[in-house]
This record gives sequence, C-alpha cells and structure tokens, in this order.
Amino acid sequence: MTSLSAQTQSVLRQPNLLCFIGGRFLASLGAQIQVVAVGWQMYDITGDPLDLGLIGLSQFIPFVALIFPAGHAADNHNRARIVTTCYFASSLCALALLVMTLHGLLSAWPIFMVMMVLGASRAFWMPAAQSLLPNLVPADTFRRAVALNSSSQQIATIIGPAVGGVLYLAGPSVVYSTVMVLVLTAALLMLRVRGGSEVANTTREPLNLQNLLSGLKFVRSRPVVLGAISLDLFAVMLGGATALMPMFASDILHVGPTGLGLLRTAPGIGAAACGLMLALSPISRHVGLWMFGGVATFGVATVVFGLSTHFYLSMVALVVLGASDMVSVYVRHLLVQLDTPDYIRGRVSAVSAVFIGASNELGDFESGVMAKWWGAVRAVVIGGVATLVVTGLWSRFFPVLWKMQEFPEQKK
Repeated sequence: MTSLSAQTQSVLRQPNLLCFIGGRFLASLGAQIQVVAVGWQMYDITGDPLDLGLIGLSQFIPFVALIFPAGHAADNHNRARIVTTCYFASSLCALALLVMTLHGLLSAWPIFMVMMVLGASRAFWMPAAQSLLPNLVPADTFRRAVALNSSSQQIATIIGPAVGGVLYLAGPSVVYSTVMVLVLTAALLMLRVRGGSEVANTTREPLNLQNLLSGLKFVRSRPVVLGAISLDLFAVMLGGATALMPMFASDILHVGPTGLGLLRTAPGIGAAACGLMLALSPISRHVGLWMFGGVATFGVATVVFGLSTHFYLSMVALVVLGASDMVSVYVRHLLVQLDTPDYIRGRVSAVSAVFIGASNELGDFESGVMAKWWGAVRAVVIGGVATLVVTGLWSRFFPVLWKMQEFPEQKK
C-alpha cells in the first residue's frame, strides 16, 4: 500500500497534469450545472419528453459530422491549444444561454441552436483531450493518471447537478453566469499546460479521406478495442436513463429541481468512489471479466431505477449504476490508449468518441422517443433489459475480450 500511495503522489506532483485535470474538472463542473438548467428549462417551456431527447440529438449531429476532422487535427496540431479553444467556445455558449434567458426564452429552438455549437466544440475537445493525457505522464503512472482524471470528472458530476438544482431556484440566468465563469477559468488553466502538448507526429499529414478514416481502420484491426468500445456504445445507448431524469423527478418521484440535481449527482458518487479505488489499486487481472461485469451491473441498476417509486431507492440504484459504468469506462479508455501509437492516437480517440457520443446523445434521443411512445418507466426498464442482452451477445461475438487477462503494454 505504501508503494501505491507513493506512485499516486508522484502523479500529483506533475504541474502539467494538475492544470489539465483542474481544467477538465472545472469545465465538467460547469457542464453538469448547465445540463440541469437546460433540461429543466426545456421541460418547463414545452412539457414534451421528446424535446428532452432532442437536446441530445442536437449535440450529436454536429459532433458526428466533425469528429473525424477533429481527430486528424489532434494528431497534427497542438492538442492543449485545441482543448483551450473548445473551453472558450463553451463559455460563449453559456453566455448565449444567459442572454436568451434574460430576454425571455419562450421557444425550444434557440436552445437547440446553442446545443449544436456545444456539440461541435465537443467534437474537437474529446479526441484532443483523450490523446493528450498519455503525453503528460510517464508510462508507469498512466493507469493511475487515468483513474485520478476520471475521479475528478465524477466529483464534478457529484457536485455539479446538486449545485445546478440549487442555483436554478434563483433562476436559470444565475446558472448560466456561473457556468461561464467556471469554463473561462478552465481555459486559463489549460493555457498553462506546456510539456507534452505537442504531438509525436511532427510531419503534418494531408487532410484526405484515407487519413481521416485511418483511425477507424486501426480500430477494426484490434478486436479487443472494437469489442470494448462497441459494448459500451450499445449498453449505454440502450440503458441510459439520464435524459428522462426531469420526468422522473417531476412526475414519478415528485422531488422538483433540487431532487433532479440530487438524482444527477448519484451516478457520480458511485463513479467517483470507484475511480478513487482504481487509482489506489488499478485493475491488473481478469480485464475482460471486469469489463463485462461492469456493463451487466449497469443494466441491472438501470432496471431497478426504472421500477423504483421511492427517491432513496432510486438514488441507491443510480450510485450502483455510476460505479459499474466507471469500471467499463476505465477498462475501455486504457485499452484504447495503451494499444494505440501516439501518431494516430487522436484519430483513434475520435473513433472512440463517436461511440461514446452515440451512446450519450443518441441514447438520450432513444430514451425520449421510447418515453413518448410507452412512458418513462417502460422506456428505462426495457433499456436496462436490452443492456443485459447486449452483454451476453458481446461475450459471444468478442471472445478475445471476454477471456482477456491483462492490459497491453503502452505503444510509443
């Protein structure tokens, strides 16, 4: 335990990593605060669960359209500067929401427009940020850096929704002002990141179809990576209940915007606790079983949340959901980054980001459509059962992932 603690402390002594993690924490905190306000404000304006799903779809369309050029940019330009620029763009989106709210927002379409800009910004942010982290730490501390970074994001997930719910009581304009300040501060922290921000590929590659899709070709040649990210895609897309939380808070659990903030906090509590455990004691054996076990537990927790009519039981189910999701995210992220050379890491991260984005934004849209047709409870329960089915199928489709014992060595 002493050596584990010493290695973890050595990670925390690296200033570039601290600025990176600090910036991501503040940006994630702002995003979590904002998502509560946007969801509640949208439902308050239209009262239509489909619009809650369209919030996710409006972000996904520009995201998927730009993600492959964004991956190419991450492999051919300064990754830290790309992340910084995306933070500045996100702060402008918060400013736009603030201005629209102050002028009396009565329609959903202005919100959708801002969400599209956020989706475009996220397209460039994700591959740059994911491929930057291995450049900031030595290979022997990378696993702990991943766990600490993920834990910081989950702590933001814990704090953000609760803060968003409380701030919303003072009005959405207060929420958007807070978000703007947080994300601007994140951008200033990223400006301090120096070493490790230049990509290994010093000769810039032309922007053509072959280079854009080289990350996809690489992933297809790695069945372990393909299996991990596709399992996470279908499990989260089918089992995600996040988009419907405003409905559960308002119509089923009757806990209002503050309760909505707490519900959104619960998965982060489980994920942060799990992430801290992984930072102290990283997974080193039975990698495949951990991956599949995490996704299966995610499905079971989703079913319990969908069936629950008691606030505290719903909170417990969401805590378990967050912890199990953290396991699969941790394994997937390490598999992608450790098995990918640095010169193509941005484009491979872009492919991974497509799967992640599809699971989140398309999952929100799918949840909204199913809730429109069958109601929120049936939508969530069916999604959780579908996650369990996918877990069983993927254990047959990707036996190499199911039987995987250890992580690969990090590629240079």
